[in-house]
Amino acid sequence: MTEFTTKTDINSRRRVTKSTTNQHPVEGKMPPQAVELEEAVLGALMLEKDALTNVIDILKPESFYKDSHARIFSAIYELFNRSEPVDILTVTQELKKNGELEIVGGAYYITQLTNRVASAANAEFHARIIAQKFIQRELIRISTKTINDAYEDSSDVFDLLDNAEKNLFSIVEGNIKKNYDKMSTLIKKAIEQIEETKNNKGNFSGVQSGLTELDRITAGWQKSDLIIIAARPAMGKTALVLTMARNAAVDFGKPVAVFSLEMSSLQLVTRLIASESEIKSEKLKKGNLEEHEFQQLNDKIKKIAEAPLFIDDTPGLSVFELRAKARRLKEQHKIELIIVDYLQLMTAGGEGKGNREQEIATISRSLKGLAKELEIPVIALSQLSRALETRGGNKRPQLSDLRESGAIEQDADMVIFIHRPEYYNVTEDEAGNSTIGVAELIVAKHRNGPIDSAKTRYIGQFTKFIDLNDFGQNNDYASPSAGIMPSQDFDSPSNSVIRGSKMNDIEEDHPF
Repeated sequence: MTEFTTKTDINSRRRVTKSTTNQHPVEGKMPPQAVELEEAVLGALMLEKDALTNVIDILKPESFYKDSHARIFSAIYELFNRSEPVDILTVTQELKKNGELEIVGGAYYITQLTNRVASAANAEFHARIIAQKFIQRELIRISTKTINDAYEDSSDVFDLLDNAEKNLFSIVEGNIKKNYDKMSTLIKKAIEQIEETKNNKGNFSGVQSGLTELDRITAGWQKSDLIIIAARPAMGKTALVLTMARNAAVDFGKPVAVFSLEMSSLQLVTRLIASESEIKSEKLKKGNLEEHEFQQLNDKIKKIAEAPLFIDDTPGLSVFELRAKARRLKEQHKIELIIVDYLQLMTAGGEGKGNREQEIATISRSLKGLAKELEIPVIALSQLSRALETRGGNKRPQLSDLRESGAIEQDADMVIFIHRPEYYNVTEDEAGNSTIGVAELIVAKHRNGPIDSAKTRYIGQFTKFIDLNDFGQNNDYASPSAGIMPSQDFDSPSNSVIRGSKMNDIEEDHPF
């Protein structure tokens, strides 16, 4: 069940203009309206207190078609906000104080409104119809403006798209919101989830990453959570999320959607093939495969070819586009996990444009809203500040290193950092254990669980992460004859040219 809601800014409620309330006919048709219901609702609000509490969060002044009705509702709202009584006399006095009494028709018209309603029992139902008519009018207004602007040769097409997205998004954000749940319903859902977790192998309540130590900390990626995975360049962010996407889709049969704003879908698939077949990407690029390697390739990729894994490589993806595509994937393929690579390459669709920090805040807030709306976890990659490189010590990331906006830390349910000591020429930890090929996943924020870290093995030549203990069963990775250590970048032999990631255009020239 959905509910229409409004913003609570009092000043915006006072600034009611005729451009939003008095609509003109379009092609001989009158705009959607319900004037009689507006009269009935306003009358009910001045008669019964219960009607006011049921309606106040559904309507806003702009929801009313008649300008006079919008002004009357604005007066009612201000009285409600000041916790003052709402009746014929107080509303009349408020309008008189604001100099609007004669504009709305005088005290006589206020009295007539209460005479038009016999009972306030249906006020909430009537209010929802009024709100629906308002949304219809807004859609007509936005569509008409977009059409008119599109005919102008001087209009920038990308600005048109941004404005259209922003306006449509504002209708959704400002008018439609999920209703509250009763405690009995929530308790029932919680018990069902606990029982389902008990029956699951490994007692994981969410979508598993396939990395044992990490799943032990998270119990799987939880519904409605926003997970931020952040690191400096060359730490293996894309490799990690591809590994987790592959594990969720192939090993656990969970449909996964990957939105890649940096790499093309073909590049990602090539990485997946290299990871799955354990054939170096350099050989795949050149097609320089032996007969047994072709056989190995065909045998290994069958599983990922049939996996419920969906990749979208639309460049410059906006929040509005992501939401639309994610809804479609949820409806058509029942996706259970969304991965965005990466957050800083997204756009806010016009909102906050020109202010990068505000734009990033809008994006992170929207990703959290998407996770809650679809009730699935959303994983987004993010960049860390260069200040980490200049800091002394062991270079372990911390929350203050999140780049461009503190809103990322605030909105995220979980923040995970990737730290590879080997990258900073640290080959042993404090206990004397080798850090070659070891990647530490640091859970720096966990809203619903413990703060901890998980050690994994990064296989650079295949761009994949595996459990640290599994490495002993795959000694070929570190074979001296291979000439490549486990953490060495699989597509960066000594005689090749390293191509920097777009993420590094504003940082340094390391591979992503």
